[in-house]
Amino acid sequence: MTTLKILALAAGTAFLSSGNIPENRSAKSNIDSHLPAQKGTLIPANATLKDNKIQVALLLDTSNSMDGLIDQAKSRLWNIVNTLTTLKYNGKAPQIEIALYEYGNDGIRDENYIRQVTPLTQDLDLVSEKLFALRTNGGSEYCGAVIRDAAANLNWDGNEKSMKLIYIAGNEAFDQGKINYKDVISKSKAKNIYTNTIFCGSREEGIQTFWQNGASLGGGKYFNIDSDRKVLYIETPYDLKISECNAKLNDTYIYYGNHGSEYRLKQITQDKNAEMQSASNLVERTVAKSKKNAYKNDHWDLVDKAEKDAGFIATVKESELPAELKGKSKEEIQKTIAAKSAARDKIQKEIEELSKKRQTYIDSEMKKRGNDDSDDLGKAIESSIVELAKKNGYSL
Repeated sequence: MTTLKILALAAGTAFLSSGNIPENRSAKSNIDSHLPAQKGTLIPANATLKDNKIQVALLLDTSNSMDGLIDQAKSRLWNIVNTLTTLKYNGKAPQIEIALYEYGNDGIRDENYIRQVTPLTQDLDLVSEKLFALRTNGGSEYCGAVIRDAAANLNWDGNEKSMKLIYIAGNEAFDQGKINYKDVISKSKAKNIYTNTIFCGSREEGIQTFWQNGASLGGGKYFNIDSDRKVLYIETPYDLKISECNAKLNDTYIYYGNHGSEYRLKQITQDKNAEMQSASNLVERTVAKSKKNAYKNDHWDLVDKAEKDAGFIATVKESELPAELKGKSKEEIQKTIAAKSAARDKIQKEIEELSKKRQTYIDSEMKKRGNDDSDDLGKAIESSIVELAKKNGYSL
């Protein structure tokens, strides 16, 4: 949000403060700010149907021997997000939503051993938090059941131009369990939900155990990967500068609400989780945080909230504000938000320019080394997203 835009909204703030609120303005309270932190999964990603979305549901096998797969997912989450943010439809960047499921884990209290970890959401810190909390445990892997649950229970967008993608990864036969995967995937495809399959093992074994058939029925792609392979990172001359931008970017957030400070802490924690994987992974996360169509935090950040709802500042309770804003007038609060917004815009543009140079460097290095695009979970998803996007009228 530009500074000029926020300042323009400030005039409306005084009007709203007077109590003369137009009848057609949404009076919806910020329910999310009153939710306990553990209920963050209920945060919706709001958009009108005319706005395109790219929705991706990741269905991960968390049975024994799948530690490598989970590690790859941790290492590639932000890379996947950044691939999604490069896509446009008619010149407009769609909103990005990610959902996470686990299946095949004996610790899950469900007859099919499946669990929705997060819904489709733009709260990417939540997705990261839950992903890093996954633990493997022996179990039975019922692919048909988890695909059925994801197709039926996630809030898939009704816009026919939105991309709706399921990625399921595992290492056992695809046809296990009582739920017929063929029926489930065919019904999903009828709703324009594409199913992509990633077998953790040899390509031939994946074909023999019906993983390729699942992708064929779902209109998606079939991959096989070595789930124990360590993710390849390429260091670049731009990594350090982008990481430094991350700290400056974090400083532009102003939490609000009963649990705002908890969400603010979650942001910092997920920075640390990304860095724990590798310095390059933190860089990928920083780039993702600079993308407005993917990383939104209006449920706890005043800058994002002011952009979404111009009248919110006039109605926010002082008890919901951080200490540094308590006792200040609405005009003073608005000026603080405008300053933070201007700083964020500047930092995001700097990250964008650096990330372009970084990607050019990486592409050049990968070309020199030779690149197998199915070498790990992230690369498999990345290449298929681009291919499916082009088929659906999206451009890079």
